[in-house]
Amino acid sequence: MSSAELASGGRQNVFGYVMRLIARVPFLVVGGRLYGAEDLGRFAYATMTVEFAAALALVGLKRGLALALARARQPETHVLADAALLTVGAGGAIGAILFLFPGLMFPSGLRFEAERFLALLVVLIAILDLLLSGLAFHRRIGVQVMSRSLVEPWAISIAAIALYYTPLQPVGLLCAYALALVAASVVAWIPAVREFGLPRGWRPSGRRLSAMLKENLPVAGADVIDWTTRRLDLFILGRLAAPEVVGIYYVAQQVASLAGRLRTSFDPILAPLLSQALARGARAEAAAHLAQVGFWVITFQLCVVMMIGVAAEGTMGLFGPAFAGGGVVLVLLLLAELAASQASIAESALIYTRRIVNLAVSLVALGVEAVVAVWLSPVWGGAGAATGLLAAMVLMAVTKQVLLVRTLGTDVPMWRLSILVCAVPAFAYGWATRSLPSEAFHMFATGFGLPLIFLGLMWRFGFSDADRVLLRRQGRERGR
Repeated sequence: MSSAELASGGRQNVFGYVMRLIARVPFLVVGGRLYGAEDLGRFAYATMTVEFAAALALVGLKRGLALALARARQPETHVLADAALLTVGAGGAIGAILFLFPGLMFPSGLRFEAERFLALLVVLIAILDLLLSGLAFHRRIGVQVMSRSLVEPWAISIAAIALYYTPLQPVGLLCAYALALVAASVVAWIPAVREFGLPRGWRPSGRRLSAMLKENLPVAGADVIDWTTRRLDLFILGRLAAPEVVGIYYVAQQVASLAGRLRTSFDPILAPLLSQALARGARAEAAAHLAQVGFWVITFQLCVVMMIGVAAEGTMGLFGPAFAGGGVVLVLLLLAELAASQASIAESALIYTRRIVNLAVSLVALGVEAVVAVWLSPVWGGAGAATGLLAAMVLMAVTKQVLLVRTLGTDVPMWRLSILVCAVPAFAYGWATRSLPSEAFHMFATGFGLPLIFLGLMWRFGFSDADRVLLRRQGRERGR
């Protein structure tokens, strides 16, 4: 497996990331300016709860499915059917709890009785993620790009605008969310059925299901803890602050997560390559994959972090006057995303090699986040919650990198000195643009000039030929 194969899969999802960025920003603008911070805060907390329930329902199979398929102990359709049965069972049980106790989704109470039906989306989300993981194992990365990065974000933005002018306006954001997920699921189901076919001859087996569940529980724990670590700040803030504060924090979180999605762009191609390399005992090959992806992700993510962070106040102001004060929160969340990337890439291998230790590290980090966020949120508001997340991410990044190196027996150099050297002049330029007389001019100069300077210097002085293959289409053909 060469850098070209990683580049091919990553390039498709980086394209998807750009498309998701273009589509997600209009939704945040619509949510902030049309619906307001309070409605956006209720939407944020409710959808966070539903997505957490879906993460629980997957019982680790979002990443564990690749290893189950790689072992080929039974036909792939049967493996997928077992995984789907586990997911539907877990998702149905968790969704029923949310339906019966809607206060878990809406701490301030239901506005309409129909809002409790949001719980039905738990199974839909979990099965969608499961199918996309199965398709990614067969390098069908384009389906995820189409489903999650094109159809879903554009559908939610268009639906939110349309529903605002209908009697459904009070629940317009929630209805738009449901419609977008249905559209994304349709896009994923069709190629999944064509790729895997129907599970003919499959029969449920309690023994197989128990074995699959037991094997994936450590991965499930790591996935849930990682997910919780990234949402605990919003949960704590939702319990300690008004919906308006939660709405402002949610916008900052969504903008910051656009940088984090650069990392997840490589997950669909990295998971099968790592699982196959580790199954063969090729740890040096796995380390090379991780180092290459880590360098790509950190380079481009640092570019986005500087570009957005330097113009943080202006960026938040795009969503309405009430959001402009969230600039400090946005900067803290951007730094947390940068640290989270290194931790997550290291974890991509640790979930296969050191599951229990990886889980323990994540639990400690989760505890640190909870303590810091609860301590600082009443004093600093959103900035306190973001500081808790940043502390947890830095702890995980350092600890898991050390653990990864010891596990694989070789260095995994994701950071290189060239990244920092090239970042200095780019950041200096971005900071200098803050003196421009107009905020619009400042954002324009930063948005175009800073990445041009940084990536231009990296292309000339920081990238090797193996690194440049990510941005060259011919890399895909060479990797075939």
